[in-house]
Amino acid sequence: MENKTVPSYFYFTLFKGYENIRILYFLLTIIAYFFIILFNVSIILAVFKDKSLHEPMYLLVSCLLFNSLYGSSVLFPRLSADLLSTTHTISRPACFTQIFVIYTYAISEFTVLSVMAYDRYVAICEPLQYHNIMTQRKTSLLVLCAFSYSVFGVAVGLYFSISLPLCGNQIHRLYCSNWSVVRLSCVSTLSNNIFGFFLTVTTVFLPAGFILFTYMRILLVCRKSTAEFRGKALQTCLPHIICFVTYSIAIFSDIALSRYEHGQILNAIVLILSLEFIVIPPLLNPLIYGLNLPGIRRKILSIMISLKVALSR
Repeated sequence: MENKTVPSYFYFTLFKGYENIRILYFLLTIIAYFFIILFNVSIILAVFKDKSLHEPMYLLVSCLLFNSLYGSSVLFPRLSADLLSTTHTISRPACFTQIFVIYTYAISEFTVLSVMAYDRYVAICEPLQYHNIMTQRKTSLLVLCAFSYSVFGVAVGLYFSISLPLCGNQIHRLYCSNWSVVRLSCVSTLSNNIFGFFLTVTTVFLPAGFILFTYMRILLVCRKSTAEFRGKALQTCLPHIICFVTYSIAIFSDIALSRYEHGQILNAIVLILSLEFIVIPPLLNPLIYGLNLPGIRRKILSIMISLKVALSR
């Protein structure tokens, strides 16, 4: 009979085999986290300091980048410490806290991208009504709903996971994930699976479907418009499209990975696919928006010139 327990800690098994190059991975982790903070904070401050950028589109970009900082803050410091440690364990409360932050980040990324898609849809398909529809109050309410649903959904899912009796404490990842804990259960996880499926549909597939729908409508409008209008529409939509496609590939890779048993996939592939959705978007999103949106690009250049003049004195 299996021994049903409530382990006080979990053990990350994916660190095995990388002892000889852990310093290299530690340096790469620190460098990646440094640039994530630098890129995202720079654009958030640029939007915050320039009143001309206090428009729904730029405020939503700031929310997306803030979410990147939020999600990466729970992974990179802990991962850096684990890479220097010889015992790769995490306490039960810390593990579930990590799950909560990572999953609220992951869901909020899609919900905020959905709000951004709606903003672009209104701006391009209803340009004369844009400022009447996308008021500051409505924008704030949409952002609040986007983050609140992710918090509520993850909290309910976590309640189901915490209540499970477990027959092991080994997690085949570099961080805690909900499915890695649930698969350690000694009892049926039907309720977890049903709620997990519902949450995945409502926070991944529905937002993705809504975003695709908005862009289909935008394409129909652009087909009937002038070349100049199409150029402007593409300029404002292209960063969002790139971010959406990049994140979709990353999150679907992680979802697919969670369905495989330990040993069925090479550790290197598990390593890449499990980290992709929480490393690539926080690094790429600020670069994509900073380089493509003229308002942000001008403000960043202005800040850089001011810093250069200040340092040269």
